[in-house]
Amino acid sequence: MNDRSLSSSRVTGGVDTHKDTHTAAVLDATGRALGSATFPASAAGYAQLLEWLRSFGELDRVGIEGTGSYGSGLTQYLREARVNLVEVNRPNRQARRRHGKSDPADAEAAARATLARDAVGVPKSQDGAVEVIRILRLERRSAIRARTQAANQLHAVVSTAPEQLRGELRALALSALITRACKLRRVQPTDAVSATQTVLRGLAKRWQQLDREVEALDKQLQGLAKKTAPDLLALKGIGVDVACTLLVAAGDNPQRLAHEASFAALCGVSPIDASSGRKHRHRLNRGGNRDANRALWVIALVRLRCDPRTRAYVARRTAEGLSKPEILRCLKRYIAREVFKLLSAPKPANTCQPPMTKAA
Repeated sequence: MNDRSLSSSRVTGGVDTHKDTHTAAVLDATGRALGSATFPASAAGYAQLLEWLRSFGELDRVGIEGTGSYGSGLTQYLREARVNLVEVNRPNRQARRRHGKSDPADAEAAARATLARDAVGVPKSQDGAVEVIRILRLERRSAIRARTQAANQLHAVVSTAPEQLRGELRALALSALITRACKLRRVQPTDAVSATQTVLRGLAKRWQQLDREVEALDKQLQGLAKKTAPDLLALKGIGVDVACTLLVAAGDNPQRLAHEASFAALCGVSPIDASSGRKHRHRLNRGGNRDANRALWVIALVRLRCDPRTRAYVARRTAEGLSKPEILRCLKRYIAREVFKLLSAPKPANTCQPPMTKAA
C-alpha cells in the first residue's frame, strides 16, 4: 500500500500519535488511500513525516489524533511549517470492533475524518501564558491530592496509635494535629510508640511541605491570571481558580472557537435537541470539558447567593414554570456567552456585564 506516483492534486493526511512513534496515512481528493508509514517521535521524525506527506502532492490539511498529548510536538512542528491542522478525536469504538485496530488503520481513519470534514477542530496552540497556567495547575492538583492523602494517613495512624498517643491526639483538629506532630521528638523506632511518633512526625512534615508548595503555586497562578485576563477576574463570581479553568479550556488561541455557541458546547452547557415526532424538547449536554462545566456551575451558585440581578432572573424563570436544574442550565449557558466575549475580545472590566434581558 504505497503508490508513490507524484500528483498535482491535493492530498489529505492523518496521523496516529504515540509516545515513541507516529504513524501517518495519506488520501487523495477522492478518498483513495495512497500510503502509510511510521516515523520516530522526534524533530528528525517530524521532518521526515512532513516530507513524506508532501511527496504525494499538494498537502491540503492534516488531521492529528492526540494534539494535546503525544502529538503536541508534531502539532507545533507542523504549525510552524504553515500546515493546515485539524484535531481528530479517537476513532469510534464500534468501528474498531468491526474492522480491528492498528496504527495504520487509525491514521487512515484520522485522514478520512479530516477529508470528510467530520473533524474540523483547530488544535490549541500551547505556546503562551495559558499553557503555563495549565502546567502549573497540573502540579497544583497533584500536590493537593498528595496533601489530602497525607492528612488522611495522619488521622488513620492516630486512630490506631497506642493509647498514650491516641488519647492526646485524636481530639485535635487537623491544623493542631500537624503542629503537635511536628513537635514530636525524632527517636529511633524500636517499639510501637516510637514508631508511631516517627510516622506522625514524617506525615506532618510532608503535609507542611505540600501546603507550602500549593501556596507558592497559588501565588504564581494569581499573578498569571491577573496579567492574562484581568477583565475576567473582574466578573462577579469568578476567582483565580475559576478564571484559570476557563482560560485553559479556551486555550492560548480562543479564536479557534468560531462563536460563543462553540465555547458553550466545549463547556458542556449547550442544549442538545432531543425532539421526536410531535414532541419538541432539549436535553442536558453531558459532554464537553467537565472541569470548565464545574467552573460555570460555581459562578452560577455564587451569583445565586449574592447577585440581585441573577436572583431576579431566577424568580422570573421560576414563575414561568422552570425547575431549578433547568434554571441552572440557562444560567451556565448565559455565563458561557458572557465569558466567551471576554476571552475572544477583552473589554474593560466595567463594561463586561450587560443586563440580563434575554432568556438563555
